[in-house]
Amino acid sequence: MATFRCECCMHSSECEIGFPSPSWGGTKGGGLMANERARAFRKDMTPAERLLWARLRELKTRGLHFRKQAPIGRFIVDFCCYAAKLVVEVDGSQHANAADRIHDQRRTEWLVTQGYRVLRFWNNEVLGNLEGVVATIAAELTPTPTPPHTGEGLTTH
Repeated sequence: MATFRCECCMHSSECEIGFPSPSWGGTKGGGLMANERARAFRKDMTPAERLLWARLRELKTRGLHFRKQAPIGRFIVDFCCYAAKLVVEVDGSQHANAADRIHDQRRTEWLVTQGYRVLRFWNNEVLGNLEGVVATIAAELTPTPTPPHTGEGLTTH
């Protein structure tokens, strides 16, 4: 296997699901720590990510703090609300090919094993239907009231 850095995780050539990242130029930057890589990714967000980030920041008033380009384990996710254990990914057309879909599926499976819920949106969804995307995220963050268990609640005498 060639030596490269996976675009979304911290592994180099040992990463079985990794793909070279053009933004890192193969092995260039291979020694960067997770937080340094995440910091670099924060400066290089796509237009769809920047647009969604502006709206996710507004959720802070509801006590929901999102981080952008956040490290979780060996991965760097686009957005994460740690308190709600919710990851939001914004995917470009490169995620449409079969190899990248497998890579995304494995990332999602691993994140789920860590207790995270993962929402994925295409760039064009964010750019063309921002309100719908934000509503979907907000609905995922809104706790669903659970009905009382049998025998709970009001009793009559």
